[in-house]
Amino acid sequence: MKRLIFHVDVNNAFLSWEAAERVRRGQADLRKIPSAIGGDEERRHGVILAKSIPAKQMGVVTGEPIVQALRKCPDLYLAKPNFRLYEKNSHDFLAVCRKYAPIVEQYSIDECFLDMSGTERLYPDPVAIALHIKNEIRDTLGFTVNVGIGSNKLLAKMASDFEKPDKVHTLFDGEIRTKLWPMPVRELFSVGRATAERLERVYIRTVGDLACADLSYLQALFGEKQGTQLHCFANGLDDSPVHGKLEDAKGYSNSTTLARDITDADSAKSILLALADSVTSRMRADKAKAFSVSVTVRGADFKDASHQKRLNTATDITDEVFGIACALFDELWNGKTPIRLLGLSLTNLSKDEEGQLSLFETEDRERARQLDRVVDSIRNQFGFDTIKRATVCDTENEIGKKQRAKREQERKT
Repeated sequence: MKRLIFHVDVNNAFLSWEAAERVRRGQADLRKIPSAIGGDEERRHGVILAKSIPAKQMGVVTGEPIVQALRKCPDLYLAKPNFRLYEKNSHDFLAVCRKYAPIVEQYSIDECFLDMSGTERLYPDPVAIALHIKNEIRDTLGFTVNVGIGSNKLLAKMASDFEKPDKVHTLFDGEIRTKLWPMPVRELFSVGRATAERLERVYIRTVGDLACADLSYLQALFGEKQGTQLHCFANGLDDSPVHGKLEDAKGYSNSTTLARDITDADSAKSILLALADSVTSRMRADKAKAFSVSVTVRGADFKDASHQKRLNTATDITDEVFGIACALFDELWNGKTPIRLLGLSLTNLSKDEEGQLSLFETEDRERARQLDRVVDSIRNQFGFDTIKRATVCDTENEIGKKQRAKREQERKT
């Protein structure tokens, strides 16, 4: 059976989802003004997680510090991250996709693969059904997606990255030479900055150059496994399946990759706080607790490092997870290597009651857990930003103090 794969990718997800929610409330559309997601405008800390096209035109870049973005664009409107909203929109657009595809694999919070193989009689024109899916998401959910169509996951994903937003593109086998090969080699999926620089140093500048390069030469440069994969991808070869059915959840995790690296612990820990808030709220919704907390840090050299802590007592408490995550981060990071990705995972799950604890500890942790539940309830009803945790405020105040002191020191020098 001939394979037919769609890749559906939400355009500028975090900002689009926030904008669509505000439009539903009758508020201004953030996509039409210089705006961004991330950080705190009053304290001027944190990093840009997403930006609007008008902000991009003013030079604002994803991953850069808030203070730097505000220098470029003083009128930049900042909205704080709302991970609960992101999860809801992710669920909603996946639900639309599952109406049309027999197998759907969620690839990340804002993208998925659809295995449309064998649907030719139901949908004889793949472009027409892709347009229909794209338009249904836009018209019913209020945000846009790109849909890439190909004979495998690689080609579909590459196609979805062509012209944006709100587009459908194809990249079939017969189009590889005309559409894929002229692209800069650094735009090929799996080619990071370091790999691209090594390829360009040996005059392999386009995907076509890579596709036509001698396989043994690439294996000598990058090792047998990576060299072979690079050669296959450049030639549009990929036999990886679309995984539609996931095993029962063995853990809860979230991570964020920044387009620009961060270099200070305060920004890193503010991101860990948002990740902890997100994963613990999901875990509480499923009435689960975790015995293990793990933090992953990816440096600018694309090398991952992770530490894990095994707990004596399972937890679903945001403050506890955040505190443990910060301690693990301090153990992991040398304070020098720029950070490209931060991840937080909660594993070794349990839905059993806690083990025997002292009366004081039981009451203390139960009060914290009750606070989390109240926060969850209020946010579910009125929105994520309706209420802040004391831990969040304390962390923001501490970050603000440090950054103000740093700016004052810089001014004096």
